[in-house]
Amino acid sequence: MPELDTLLLKEIEDLSQKDLLWKPRTFEGPSDAHSMVEGRKVLIFCSNNYLGLSNHPSLKEAAIRAVQTHGAGTGSVRPIAGTMDLHIELEKTIARFKRTEDSIYFQTGFAANAGGIPQLMGEGDLAISDELNHGSIIDGVRLTKAERAIYKHANMDDLARVLEEASKKSSYKRIWIITDGVFSMDGDIAPLDRISTLANAYGAYVYVDDAHGDGVLGSHGRGIVDHFKLEGKIEADMGTFSKAFGVVGGTIAGSATLAKYLRNKARSWLLTGSAPPATAAACIASLQLLEKDDTLVKKLWENTKYFKAKMKELGFDTGNSQSPITPVMCGESSVAKRLADELWEGGVYAVPIVFPMVARDKARIRAMINASHSREDLDFAVAAFEKAGRKLGLVK
Repeated sequence: MPELDTLLLKEIEDLSQKDLLWKPRTFEGPSDAHSMVEGRKVLIFCSNNYLGLSNHPSLKEAAIRAVQTHGAGTGSVRPIAGTMDLHIELEKTIARFKRTEDSIYFQTGFAANAGGIPQLMGEGDLAISDELNHGSIIDGVRLTKAERAIYKHANMDDLARVLEEASKKSSYKRIWIITDGVFSMDGDIAPLDRISTLANAYGAYVYVDDAHGDGVLGSHGRGIVDHFKLEGKIEADMGTFSKAFGVVGGTIAGSATLAKYLRNKARSWLLTGSAPPATAAACIASLQLLEKDDTLVKKLWENTKYFKAKMKELGFDTGNSQSPITPVMCGESSVAKRLADELWEGGVYAVPIVFPMVARDKARIRAMINASHSREDLDFAVAAFEKAGRKLGLVK
């Protein structure tokens, strides 16, 4: 066996002994409220497909038409020969939906953070990050030459402290505050209104990753900036199409100058193949659908409130979630994994979130509510949680 494989296997075995190896189940069809997973039709309670758009007829039809008119791929990166009219239309649609001057579309949300953050924050700057920010933000910040500071999660007093200390150093050219909009593990919402106020007070800029807020918060799902009525006051509004919008891709919306700058500086945009025509067309269709009708967004919140209320009635600890992300707290990782196994046996596919993704004593099932879930689906899931929870001693 090659030496490298031997070294890697040791690390894999270590992960396995700690029960930290990912073993994703395989879908055998579209992601929907009910999907075929490894030969079983189960209720899906772990997908980020908040609005059920990944299998929506309008998106599929748009993708098919784009293949017929524009082909299967682009054959190039965006700055050379990979920009099609569909990409331009998509970026204009994003800007219209977000009510910004312009936007730039990346292949993934991770690529948006990995490419955007290092170019917006450079040597002589300061990047101030919430301690629970997503890994893609963390990696983006690691790629910068800026100095870095961390503030306690959603703690505005601590953010003010960091800003005050930074203000005493006249050497910083720019100060950026970076935060998730909706935090993916706990489901709480960043106090973006207060962050914006502090940024204004100290002359800082704001970069918000709204991956879990796009399609969920605000009017017609426009996101956290709309939710707090901060249009035109947030410098960089980053988001993704891989969750509520049902497709894939990342975006940074803001001023026309910001978008033009990133088109000339962000390596994850400049040096990677551009999105296939079908993907761009489906992304456009998702935004157009939400612009016309907010029924799915309203249904998502109705389902969310109903499920949370039922779980709390049973005595489950659902943390401090303010969004469809509903953590069902278990404490120990072994308990979370046993709960997931019991739910699977009961026809519900939910995933345990354990250390190191969360603290050792904060393992949970992250229940993800979907607009496509019927009331019967939610009652079925609640009953499955109740049965498993009683068996494991999580509820009486």
